Amino acid sequence: MPVHLISHPVARALLTQLRDKQTPSPLFRQYAQRLSVLIATEAMRDLPTEAITVETPLGPAEGARIASDVVVVPVLRAGLGMLEAVLSVVPHARVGHIGLQRDEATAVASQYYAKFPAGLDNSEVVLIDPMLATGGSAVASLQLLAARGARHLRLLCIVAAPEGIAEVERHMPHVQIYTSAIDSHLNEHKFIVPGLGDFGDRLFGTM
Repeated sequence: MPVHLISHPVARALLTQLRDKQTPSPLFRQYAQRLSVLIATEAMRDLPTEAITVETPLGPAEGARIASDVVVVPVLRAGLGMLEAVLSVVPHARVGHIGLQRDEATAVASQYYAKFPAGLDNSEVVLIDPMLATGGSAVASLQLLAARGARHLRLLCIVAAPEGIAEVERHMPHVQIYTSAIDSHLNEHKFIVPGLGDFGDRLFGTM
């Protein structure tokens, strides 16, 4: 399973600001958006294109446009922090949603909502979830998408733990993962170390 690490210096600087516990929610949202644009741009590098011709003010110019349908699926609620950034990279994308609630005691996620556009089998499906920790939520989401027909799947996250990567590889080995960091480990509460804390709480100011 390919894991793509986005190591651009701008990405590293933005990730550092996200990790800083002193970063307030308004700035946290801005940094998350900017970093997500970099991750999404790299993740869309191999999308198929087709040649087109457009008219500039001075004459015709050869160019290209994205030739595939793209469906972006954020895992609620934290995935919403990456959604607008990904859509800025692929504005024509359609959007689905998966709602998962994590049990704080067991770290097991249960699904409470799922809605997807039609035709996932013919689409490039991009699952976005900022924190790949245990991998349980990611695997559940990817398996749900596969059950609905998705064949071309990518997972975009901001920070990943080795345990989460291994879990995705064990259950969904064909899925490509794009992340800006692979951190050390999970602690006893299944949080990524050093990580950046609870992404959703920091994003929405609900600490």
